[in-house]
Amino acid sequence: MNVVTSHNGAPPGIVRITRPQAGRGPDSLVPVYGYEQSAYQDPYQQQMQQGMSGMPGPGYGDPQAAQQSLYPEPSPPSLADAVRAFTTGAMPVEDFQAIFITSKVYCPRGDRPGFLALHNTPTPVIPMFSSLKELKRYAGKDSKHFSVTGAEILDLLPTGYGFALDMEGEHRMVFDARAVEQMVDFTMRRMYG
Repeated sequence: MNVVTSHNGAPPGIVRITRPQAGRGPDSLVPVYGYEQSAYQDPYQQQMQQGMSGMPGPGYGDPQAAQQSLYPEPSPPSLADAVRAFTTGAMPVEDFQAIFITSKVYCPRGDRPGFLALHNTPTPVIPMFSSLKELKRYAGKDSKHFSVTGAEILDLLPTGYGFALDMEGEHRMVFDARAVEQMVDFTMRRMYG
């Protein structure tokens, strides 16, 4: 049985531990010195908690550093970047559709719920925008709007309607009703195999 006593004569951070000598009773304790666990901290652990000097950002042992990765996953391109890449031929259609279904899309809103449609085209189209900035460029800065994901658009879009993406933008795209059906088929295959 070890007994921890005060720091009598021991250097700071070191405590005196007394231990009975073999073959003798507890009344014959011999002092043994050891490190006090609460006061002593391994220099390596101190370095981990304080961070590496000269290293930017949180140090090792920091809870925030554990949550941050040294090599973060690259974020997928924004819908605006995908529109730009797709219209210039730098992105295949499957990649564009994969980004579109997960992206937030902005739509102008009227007084009643639902999409606003343009009927002065061969197929009625719904104007949609890749960013709030693009929507404001088209509909004005005080315009009402709502936002949904591309997958929700494909689910909610009425049959026989297409959509125009970023109508006032440099890289506008129009998907007629047939193209929308193909996008729905792609999404269903992707989700359900």
